[in-house]
Amino acid sequence: MSTTPGIPGGTGTGAGAVVADLEPGAGPASAGAPDDEADEEAEDGGRWARDLLLLAGICLLTLLLVNAFVARPFAVPSGSMENTLMPGDRLVANKLAYAFGGHVRRGDVVVFDGTGSFLPESAAPGGVGGALRALGQDLGLAPAGDTVYVKRVIGVGGDRITSPGPDGPLTVNGVPLDESSYLRLGDAPSRVAFDIVVPAGKLWVMGDHRNASRDSRDHLGEPGGGFVPEDKVIGRADWVVFPVGHWTSLDRPAPFAALGGTGGHGDQG
Repeated sequence: MSTTPGIPGGTGTGAGAVVADLEPGAGPASAGAPDDEADEEAEDGGRWARDLLLLAGICLLTLLLVNAFVARPFAVPSGSMENTLMPGDRLVANKLAYAFGGHVRRGDVVVFDGTGSFLPESAAPGGVGGALRALGQDLGLAPAGDTVYVKRVIGVGGDRITSPGPDGPLTVNGVPLDESSYLRLGDAPSRVAFDIVVPAGKLWVMGDHRNASRDSRDHLGEPGGGFVPEDKVIGRADWVVFPVGHWTSLDRPAPFAALGGTGGHGDQG
């Protein structure tokens, strides 16, 4: 039996046996390679999960900011605005419409908080729970609730609005208002006769389905007189987005242009 010279106990064909043991990838030195690959895969998976969570957080934050400051969806709860808006329609209220010094204009369809005008202030939930609910509503995380209404603005601060009852049109600052383009077919402009002047900073609002709308007329004898404070307006209803068959923009009817310069806060044409 021959031995390799200089290497005690060595066998085989000389130095070749030793070189084979030292080749890359052989023996204990390469045993950790599969573990390294698994660690890299785990790290990649963790990075992907973190990126996904970050993206989801950015999307959620963007949605909350849009709901709070730009536009907010609402569901139409009743038929008081037929046929402009149908029960169950989803509309988008533009919260920037009056954000930079602009005023509500005659003919706008607005979403507003009715506490203090259509409802007593006590109707709004108080305390911490009420504040949290209001915050959730502003962010679009909670339903609008029973204090939110959608109506059409007929008069603004300074306007005199009169109705002779079911036999004639409304007049705004002495100008007859043609409501045929939006008033529900068969409805009179108002079955109730009235003659009012809208206080500064307030609005007179009515539904397009006059025979089925509880609006400013129903609160004439109450402390607020049915007038909605302008700062209670949440936004201007600009679009119907659902259902698909009802997609439309809620443009201001042309007859309101005839009232421009007749009164109110500035030229409303």
